[in-house]
Amino acid sequence: MADPLYTKLCDLIGVQYPIVAFTPFREVAAAVIEAGAFAVLAGAPQEPDRIAEDIRWLRQRLGGKPFGIDLLLPSSAPPVGTIEELQAQIPEGHRRFVEAMKERHRIPQPKNPPEHYNLGWINQDRARRQLDVALEERVPVLAFGLGSPAFILEAAHSRGIKVFGLVGKPRQAKREIEAGVDAIIAQGSDAAGHTGSIGTFSIVPAVAAIAGETPVIAAGGVTTGRHLAAALCLGAAGVWTGTLWLATEEADEAPVLKQKLVAASAEDTVHSTCISGFSMRVLRCAWTEEWEAPGAPEPLSAPYQLILGAEVHQAAKDYTIEPFMTEAAGQGVGFVTAVRPVREVVQALVDEARAALEGAASGSPVTTPG
Repeated sequence: MADPLYTKLCDLIGVQYPIVAFTPFREVAAAVIEAGAFAVLAGAPQEPDRIAEDIRWLRQRLGGKPFGIDLLLPSSAPPVGTIEELQAQIPEGHRRFVEAMKERHRIPQPKNPPEHYNLGWINQDRARRQLDVALEERVPVLAFGLGSPAFILEAAHSRGIKVFGLVGKPRQAKREIEAGVDAIIAQGSDAAGHTGSIGTFSIVPAVAAIAGETPVIAAGGVTTGRHLAAALCLGAAGVWTGTLWLATEEADEAPVLKQKLVAASAEDTVHSTCISGFSMRVLRCAWTEEWEAPGAPEPLSAPYQLILGAEVHQAAKDYTIEPFMTEAAGQGVGFVTAVRPVREVVQALVDEARAALEGAASGSPVTTPG
């Protein structure tokens, strides 16, 4: 009897389980892959030299097993510009709003340069240099969490690189599938980070219906094996997961944030543009509440909103200012109830998905929390 968890995504990327972990932590990525699943390391927050270092580290650690790098290609980013030049374009009223907030909450200047200044969407030149590194290093998989990868497909495929595109609308999926992506990630609004407005249970079958032989990876709120089983039933060949890896033992995440994730429910996430300028789902915090308050200005577009708040977010991290500490988190965060080793998380996903599929077939679906 065929294994329902061995799908065409497993064939495509050479893994045992159709689970893709998206993570900013290379130790987590390595542990996921060693447990039989797949991982995509977030490259957008890193300088190009650090991306190259992480790629080489993963190659050495994994001994040839495949992995991916995720980058952003925001067409709205300025072509060039230093942080100082971009800061100078921020309206004075927004500056005053944030300065008053810092004074009211006694937020000091950060100890370290803001990490948000490294993001690939600060300007197109930075994003291009990040992409050049990934192409030069011939990473096995390149995933793009923002922007269309159509223009890079020829260069990637000529180097033996598979390309995954993430979409929030069926029409975006159609364009990218026709362009020739190797897999399409259909992401619902349940997801952490930058999302569209269509729910996961609506977008996944809609994209699966037009995908043909292109594997569809379901994203958005996926934190349990029941989510994996449901995704397969909706026509996906696997799942894209993120939130649950932040609360693993291997994650280099602040302990206070891990505990906030473990304690959070779906109602503790908020979908807002106040972090980056793009619609983004994060844990609710003092920063998001300030921007929801009466009299708050409208958040700026990207990348200006990200730059405006960069020092506050860095100070919160540097000094562990808990009310202002946040993290991208999907609506499935309520099923993340403990800090566990990565291998245990992978196995729990697999075991619960098998039980759910067997239960559905027998008329006794699994209903216990993951």
